[in-house]
Amino acid sequence: MKFSVATSKAPDTAQAAEEVTKGLLDALGSEADLLFIFASPHHADGLEHALPGLHERLGAPRLIGCTAESVIGGAVEYEGVPALAAWGASIPGVDIEASRIDFQQAPDGFFFTGTPEVPDLPSTLLLLADPYSFPADVYLKRCGEDFPHLQILGGMASAGNGPEQNRLFLGPAVHRRGAVAVLFRGGSVVRPLVSQGCRPFGRPFVITKAEKNAILALRGKPAMQVLRDQIGRLAPEERQLLAHGLHIGIAIDASKEAHARGDFLVRNVIGVNEASSAIFVTDVVRAGQTVQFHVRDAGTASEDLHILLRETRERDVSPSAALLFTCNGRGKRLFQASSHDAGAVTRELGDIPLAGFFAAGEIGPVGGRNFLHGFTASLALFG
Repeated sequence: MKFSVATSKAPDTAQAAEEVTKGLLDALGSEADLLFIFASPHHADGLEHALPGLHERLGAPRLIGCTAESVIGGAVEYEGVPALAAWGASIPGVDIEASRIDFQQAPDGFFFTGTPEVPDLPSTLLLLADPYSFPADVYLKRCGEDFPHLQILGGMASAGNGPEQNRLFLGPAVHRRGAVAVLFRGGSVVRPLVSQGCRPFGRPFVITKAEKNAILALRGKPAMQVLRDQIGRLAPEERQLLAHGLHIGIAIDASKEAHARGDFLVRNVIGVNEASSAIFVTDVVRAGQTVQFHVRDAGTASEDLHILLRETRERDVSPSAALLFTCNGRGKRLFQASSHDAGAVTRELGDIPLAGFFAAGEIGPVGGRNFLHGFTASLALFG
């Protein structure tokens, strides 16, 4: 297997396309089996003209990509500036298929078209989608029901502020709706790493009363009473972390006697109601689930990512390349420093070919199930 990444900061799309094409040709020649293209909004219109030529010269049979508010190339995160990143792979002997997936409304419901044929064995789908026209959470749930052996990673395009403003790339074609994806059938070419960037506080509780996305009671006590009690037990400096937001972790496997890092699906707390003692979260909850309150800040998010990367390295797993889908709420908005996540990957895993983008929602598995996340760094590790 061979991998390479080429990045251009040129504001002119034709020049940027020429620079990344030359960079990949020098590294891979005409051997690329797969290409990912990530483009800042500055190149959204220009790529409709430049992409066919780029695709023809590189000659890869499979090309997908999208536009994003910020692009990652190598150890650098290009936030809010013109950037074009091209990531190429030569993976002989691996069954790969690229496709466009669309969401269709019907009189009696809805359906998805274009999903590649998924075998009944462990496989990986890398998915890039438009958040205004593709309900990724619904698609992930449907895939979980239909394809239990399929792991899905990726992110939501983030260059647009409304419908049809994002661009999705498939081969030489540019689309403004739906999703594009590449399926790796079988094998273990791709391994996931999902850093939700939170740490728990207090103790776990079982939900004893819930309605839709509202937690009403925990262990038989009003939910707000439990929350106030847990916050009251925090040290003053820990309480200050709540200024960055309160989160709740939903245990993937409630039967576990003890829960550790990676056992929780982290969701945002979006509001409370003192009168009903309700805590509202960004997911549907039900009685019987085990939950624990979480906090997130720059230090916690950085620590979580570094620990997961270090554990990967210490397991003698040496990725040859990676794709990084990190939240557009991270970067300098969270860490007050540039290139935090991309830099962490290269520091812990070495100077491997790395590309990706800041997403409006990150996709990755937690506890063996695929979810749409926020404030998360989701990595696809190759090799």
